[in-house]
Amino acid sequence: MTQGNYKSSVGLCETQPATAEGIRALLGGSEDLTCRWAVPNLLVGLQLARQQPVQTLVLDKGFGQQAVISALTELRESMPDVGTIVWGNSMNEAEALRLLQAGARGLLRKTADLATILTCIRAVSDGATWMEDCVFRDTTRHERPSRNDLTMREQQVLGLVEQGMKNKEIALELGIRPGTVKIHLKHIFEKTGVHGRYGLALNGMRIRGVIPVQPAVGYSPLA
Repeated sequence: MTQGNYKSSVGLCETQPATAEGIRALLGGSEDLTCRWAVPNLLVGLQLARQQPVQTLVLDKGFGQQAVISALTELRESMPDVGTIVWGNSMNEAEALRLLQAGARGLLRKTADLATILTCIRAVSDGATWMEDCVFRDTTRHERPSRNDLTMREQQVLGLVEQGMKNKEIALELGIRPGTVKIHLKHIFEKTGVHGRYGLALNGMRIRGVIPVQPAVGYSPLA
């Protein structure tokens, strides 16, 4: 992670000044992390990321999903070495999937405890991808039967869903009717315990190890 007196630098784009100061103080008490700068403006943050590079950038989802996704895309293309964490007061599966696809390497809720926040920042600073388990609506479903119970056709449909394909595209790819795709999805939901195509895509990423899902202390599952 870090060696000697070296500290991994963090940039913060946060809409709430009090929250920004809290994160500054948290990182200030860390032996291996330091907040290099904190700004309440996303465009200014992107400019600073170019002028005063950091290992990790924390973006507030409060700037708006489209603005954050655009920022992630720009960072991925122009500063691929920067590990970006998106955090917010809430996070659902659809948002999580879009953010990960746009280039986010960390997803975190603002209700996370201080230890979880530090763990996330350290993991992303080390080049890993990190996401709280509470992003999933049903956190108990990971203990349910695996996808081994799926038929070959259901596995094909699942694989295409995980690639982000819609029902009509899946039907065209497999040479079946869209209505048949819906039936297969119903069976997939029942067998995996995952409800919703966004959940399927996220769960697939988790199973493949793309996003090692981490449990958090002191949270309640999203509704």
